[in-house]
Amino acid sequence: MGEVLEAGRQLLLFLTGNILAINTIFAIVVVFFERRSPKSVWAWLLLLYFLPIVGFLFYLLLGMDLHKRKLFCIKGVTDSVQEAAGKQARSLKSMDLEQLEPHLETYRELILYNLKAADAVLTGDNDIDIFTDGNKLFDAILQDLEQAKWFIHIQYYIIKNDVLFERMREVLVRKAAEGVEVRILYDGMGCRSVSHRFWHACNAQGLETAEFFPALFRRVHLRMNYRNHRKILIVDNEVAYVGGFNIGREYVDLDEKLGHWRDTQLRIFGSATLSLQLRFLLDWNYASKKNLFGDPKYYTETSYGKRDFCKVQIIASGPDHKGQTIRDNYLSLIYKAKKSIYIQTPYFIPDEAVLDALRMAVLAGVEVNIMIPCKPDHMFVYWATYSYIGDLVMAGANCYTYDKGFLHAKGMIADGRVFCYGTANLDIRSFALNFEVNAVVYDEGKAKEMEEYFKQDMKDCTKITKEEYASRPPMIRLKEQICRLLSPLL
Repeated sequence: MGEVLEAGRQLLLFLTGNILAINTIFAIVVVFFERRSPKSVWAWLLLLYFLPIVGFLFYLLLGMDLHKRKLFCIKGVTDSVQEAAGKQARSLKSMDLEQLEPHLETYRELILYNLKAADAVLTGDNDIDIFTDGNKLFDAILQDLEQAKWFIHIQYYIIKNDVLFERMREVLVRKAAEGVEVRILYDGMGCRSVSHRFWHACNAQGLETAEFFPALFRRVHLRMNYRNHRKILIVDNEVAYVGGFNIGREYVDLDEKLGHWRDTQLRIFGSATLSLQLRFLLDWNYASKKNLFGDPKYYTETSYGKRDFCKVQIIASGPDHKGQTIRDNYLSLIYKAKKSIYIQTPYFIPDEAVLDALRMAVLAGVEVNIMIPCKPDHMFVYWATYSYIGDLVMAGANCYTYDKGFLHAKGMIADGRVFCYGTANLDIRSFALNFEVNAVVYDEGKAKEMEEYFKQDMKDCTKITKEEYASRPPMIRLKEQICRLLSPLL
């Protein structure tokens, strides 16, 4: 025992005696061996300077780069998708793409960008239902689960072992007993409070589960900075869901602290379900090490009939993509907007490009409306959000705090003609670090419907005025400045 204590003492003396040299090495790793924005680099260097050694431990847990796209790709599938996207891109360039209607000419470059940068095929036979209330959403989900004949694929960042999932689990277990294949993919960080015994029990009941980026020794999350934040549900390639709702009691208004949960989820009936299915299968393949692409039933198109069709591109971003596709879509929509921009997001921590674009839009006469929560679920992120919102308030944007409960909807509507909604917050983390997926919907009717939901929400909001923001107390200003300084790390 004495020898162990002595060894520990010697190690501590070595670390404290060489702390400058060790910290310098750590700083070199951050600056020279990873491509980061200068803002992010300086934030990490400050942390290393003020918290030597400890700062680098934070870096190991939160900051290490993970751009390893090849881990998430299957060669044959990737080639096939790229071929289809390339064909559409060539058709779009030659102006003979039948799916493109005259009123979409404004977004020709955006559609082309998504085809080339994200292999996001444009589909034109989609009907979309918009859900903003959790109880109505999960009633619809349960009805669709009951109709499953072949497979149910579920992917959520958070799945809690509570009353909501129990409702779903009853249906899933029954469908599994009928021969329906049920797969559940969950994030290791988002579901860290759920025991492995729970998932083993699900497996025993016929539900196949897989964990994305599991913790080391079930405790240490070495990749906690990279979260699979996608929320996707697909039934038989007939219907798919994507949006902000996770699975937990708070999402159906059963959490007294958060109150009413205001979110947005899209129910898609049409060929865009195949794009969401592809995203699920690639993530499932990585997490479970089981390749499902050999069976065509998982990616075969079904007959969708005739309904009110919308044109949709499913776009994804994260460490499995080279660029920040969702961020770039937001930027494009901002720059193309002529009349109005509506944004809802629980976390508003934009990079300089997005912040400058919004400021320019305001000064150019575009009506910019941004809605954030009035109550935080993450304090540091909230004060950073309020700091950036203040910049736009002072520039002349209409900024609101949602007072009825917690606002978790994530998306943007431009000119009442197109919207981009899904799992990505309007923040640096969602842009660059998280695995995210959004739907870009080119349809005036649905865009107007989404605008109406925003305007209804405004009745439950408080507008942040220039006078109010300018007169905030010194303590609030201090909180904002500290959290804004740390925002590249949040």
